[in-house]
Amino acid sequence: MKAMIINEYGEDSVFNLEEVQTPTLKSGEVLVKIAASSVNTVDTMIRKMGEDLPLSPETPAILGMDFAGTVEAIAEDVKEYAVGDEVYGCAGGLANLPGTLAEYIAPDIKLIAHKPKNLSMKEAAAIPLVGITAYEGLVRAGITAGQKVLVHGGSGGVGHIALQLANHFGAKVYSTGGGEKQLTLIKNLGATPINYKIETVEQYVKEHTNGNGFDIVYDSVGGGNLINSFNAAALNGHIATTVSLLELDLSLAHFKGLSLHVVFMLIPMLHNYKREAHGEILRKIAKIVENGELKPILDEQKFSLEEAGKAHARLESGQAIGKVIVKNQ
Repeated sequence: MKAMIINEYGEDSVFNLEEVQTPTLKSGEVLVKIAASSVNTVDTMIRKMGEDLPLSPETPAILGMDFAGTVEAIAEDVKEYAVGDEVYGCAGGLANLPGTLAEYIAPDIKLIAHKPKNLSMKEAAAIPLVGITAYEGLVRAGITAGQKVLVHGGSGGVGHIALQLANHFGAKVYSTGGGEKQLTLIKNLGATPINYKIETVEQYVKEHTNGNGFDIVYDSVGGGNLINSFNAAALNGHIATTVSLLELDLSLAHFKGLSLHVVFMLIPMLHNYKREAHGEILRKIAKIVENGELKPILDEQKFSLEEAGKAHARLESGQAIGKVIVKNQ
């Protein structure tokens, strides 16, 4: 099969199109012909940081985590899937799991689900990593109908899914953005847009919560922005974040009685720990999508498998609106 291989870590020019062996099925796996995959920030981090990132695979490596495609073969013990099934998932591109920038992948069936029927392959490929991340964060924060939820970065990969899922759960949703395109997208997706460049945390907390704060803050920006999340949260509120690789003074969180939920959705893949939870979330998301309550946003620029490096560059440019897609077929 054809695959984009990296023989060393570095810039986006490290990808090379090569012929490699098609995966051989092991117990609990299916062979999927990949139609499309999407690029996530963690993919670019692995490519650049290499051995400095503990989850990076050894080179030569096939990167890429998300995919959608069609089952072409199944292991003897697999009963849940059949040849011809359309599936999606997040199942490779790190540690010892070959990735999705290739014609085929042999995922653990615990990490996949049947593709939402009303989405294209490209749209389905945009969901798994960010969808699981968004869903897990909101559920761990205890989201319930009627709560006020703030999503930081609501036009980003995780953020634009999180605010739609929060609406699905019956919350009143608000989201920060920093430009006209971002704020328009946030509004179109069903959240009240907040321009963080011109509104202070104190101003929008007062305007939208009468100064009480938000019940849940989903911070897909993280890092230093966590302080803004602490300030925006209600007493005994919940913070879910995807970026917490920093030293931070937690005094404010302490005195407000906040709960901090760090979402690192790669744990099941890395440690073979409760992988079935990912498949279950993907099945739930598929139903939400099919009910018309969630729609992934795709960046206007599209890339072929051979253009994987350009796809990485597009995501790193900060100019993409929605998920960056690599189309294999």
